[in-house]
Amino acid sequence: MAPSRAEVATWVTTGQEILQYFASYGYWGIFGTALVTLILISYVSVEFLTVGRAEQYERPSSIFQYYCGRILGTGFDYFSTLFVFLSFTVMVSGAGAVFKEHYGLSPYIGGVALAIAVGLSVWFGLKSLVDVIGKIGPLIVVVAIALGLVGVLRNPSGLADGVALLPTLEVKQASSNWFMSALSYVGFCMLWLAAFLTALGKSTRSQKEGVAGGILGGTAFAIACSIVGMGLLANIAHVGTSEIPMLTLASDISPLLASGISVMVVAGIYTTAVPLLWTVASRFFADRTPNFKYLTVGLAALGTVIGLILPFSDMVNLVYVINGYVGVILLIMMIIRTVRRVASGEGLLPRGRRTDAPDSAR
Repeated sequence: MAPSRAEVATWVTTGQEILQYFASYGYWGIFGTALVTLILISYVSVEFLTVGRAEQYERPSSIFQYYCGRILGTGFDYFSTLFVFLSFTVMVSGAGAVFKEHYGLSPYIGGVALAIAVGLSVWFGLKSLVDVIGKIGPLIVVVAIALGLVGVLRNPSGLADGVALLPTLEVKQASSNWFMSALSYVGFCMLWLAAFLTALGKSTRSQKEGVAGGILGGTAFAIACSIVGMGLLANIAHVGTSEIPMLTLASDISPLLASGISVMVVAGIYTTAVPLLWTVASRFFADRTPNFKYLTVGLAALGTVIGLILPFSDMVNLVYVINGYVGVILLIMMIIRTVRRVASGEGLLPRGRRTDAPDSAR
């Protein structure tokens, strides 16, 4: 298991990340952040996929050593594990927010219920269940994009009105300006996707396939974020202070629709949280061993406590933004590594060296 398209569905469907990173900056956020995200996410996706294919790492996390050297790369490896755990706490907070905002129940009920379900799934290795539920991921993304489009079409003047209203509203922002927000967004996406895309790259048939897949995926992702962001901006007066903005947007259209989407959001959070918790526990102990199971329970309990301390919007603003800036350091190291490849005559794309322990210089 590894974080994959389930996370993409959760990011888009809750709307909180899109609100803080895109819509809260008005037109610059919707189009400027989306453009920067498109370029950089496409670049890092191509890098991870093509390096993964070329190097054929046994441990996908070795990708950090490829770009940062042995010492700093190992630091990124451990830090990414911490980030994955903190992302699990965000999922707990998100489940609590859905139960509170849509069902009118205590967030503790939603958070604890999710942690129990996820803990049991990891304990018993219910991968097939997670895979089945996870198949709704593409549907969630399609529904979210549709909601964004409907949000704009139902209120054609809403974009201009939203931009005018933003200075008067207390909408959380990921950074002090849209450009730094874009960098932070790409940064936290990178930390989540680095090992997954590197592992995926091993199975690509050619470098050309890796390049095409990275560019297509980055483009589709940026367009989806932009469309959802426009829908939120056009209805910023209603969704600006919501914990789950997409549910608020859906409720404005139809309460019945919102109820259906709330189930999809919870399912998306669950299928995201399971691999997150599994990834951290498996980093220290072999899957399904007694120590692995005990650590799973401990991490689930600790994650629940942390995840329910702050509201979902605050957790996103704290965990994702801080980790995003750490990810920017990795982005800089990646660009330096790419420039060095080109300067040394190796080429824009990596040549395979078939080793799992690259040296720091390369």
